[in-house]
Amino acid sequence: MKIGFVAMSGVRACDPELLEMGLTLPGFVERSKTIASLPSLGLLTLAGMTPKHHEVSYWEVDELTEGELIADGLDLVLISSFTARIQDGYHIADRLRRKGIRVALGGLHVTALPDEAAEHADTIVVGEGEPVWLELLDDLAAGELKPRYSSFDRPAFPLSDAPLPAYELLDVSKYNRLTVQTTRGCPLKCEFCAASIMLTPHYKQKPVERVLAEIDKICSIWPRPFIEFADDNSFVHRRFWKQLLPELKRRRVKWFTETDLSIHDDDELLQLMRDAGCAQLLIGLESPTEVGLDGIELKQNRKRAWWPDYIPAIKNIQSHGIRVNGCFVLGLDGHTTDVFDEVLEFAEVSELYDVQITYQTPFPGTPLYDRLMREDRMLFPTEWSRYTLFDINYQPTPMTVDELKEGFYGLSRRLYSDEMTARRRDTFKSKYLRAKRHRPR
Repeated sequence: MKIGFVAMSGVRACDPELLEMGLTLPGFVERSKTIASLPSLGLLTLAGMTPKHHEVSYWEVDELTEGELIADGLDLVLISSFTARIQDGYHIADRLRRKGIRVALGGLHVTALPDEAAEHADTIVVGEGEPVWLELLDDLAAGELKPRYSSFDRPAFPLSDAPLPAYELLDVSKYNRLTVQTTRGCPLKCEFCAASIMLTPHYKQKPVERVLAEIDKICSIWPRPFIEFADDNSFVHRRFWKQLLPELKRRRVKWFTETDLSIHDDDELLQLMRDAGCAQLLIGLESPTEVGLDGIELKQNRKRAWWPDYIPAIKNIQSHGIRVNGCFVLGLDGHTTDVFDEVLEFAEVSELYDVQITYQTPFPGTPLYDRLMREDRMLFPTEWSRYTLFDINYQPTPMTVDELKEGFYGLSRRLYSDEMTARRRDTFKSKYLRAKRHRPR
């Protein structure tokens, strides 16, 4: 059979003023390029486990045109999308089905709203794809395709059985990084989180040898690659990383990942990370003050508990020559208009290398979405194109929507100005990189 995989990558904000600002603000421009250049690891993984007697093709959605949507003769097209682009995914799916091509839909949004997605597909994949993919293909070949395949109906899928993603399907010249997953899920449960924690109730760790096999495959098609470890929260299992990092060092790759703040006091781990090519860590700080943090993490309120350590933790991580990108969510309950100045002050005092700001976004399927629906605070509950992290789709409190929007604009102009961006870069280079070079070993 001929199987096509279509990735709905790329984000575009609806807010026209923010789009206009994005043309001139380095922070937004850099991020938009980064987001747009990320392939779909989920689709590549399913392509990698597809039996070799099938013919597979991979497309980024922006490679497809209205005039010539996709090649004819395909037996199935699998489309994976996140919420902000799901309407585009539905549009493509509807057009393909009118041409007589069967369509499967999967991804986070489909898992959150399977009944909605089912209206646009011959079958949907709910949860993780690996446990159901081979069964789906067998059913398709037998003419017995089921309307729904769910990983939640089966035993947990171990990442020790994870197939090698089909990186060879990519034109690597189109990307600035490729992704490798070492874990799935997260031990934290943040109210707003719409990540792989929605796909699996278990925190899973891939064996070291499987991770290295994926990296070696990437290196075979892209010498000296830049890799994103596409984990929701790396370094939960320190022993695993202390085995993996020396092997990464031998492969001389550069990489970054997301983590929580708990690693800040493990100097052995931080040194291993730097020696192994870690360029940057994305850390969800969420709020520059205690306001807004209480209750975000629903299990043990750990975001609130870590707040007193924020600034010394950032400085210690960066003292190892690892850049920190501090991520803030604006419009958390309790945030007033003071939060914009507070973010700016925090960025300067903490000496963050980079700062990411987004609006609080209640993605479907998250506890936040459910709570705001109950409180009748959702402004555009099903206008999925607004779920970009850069558009407001709920009523904040105590701020108004206009106050949140105008404050976001003002902070963006200041935070990503040439002067402040250069100051952050220069501080890191002079204070942390230079000091590290002269540190006795």
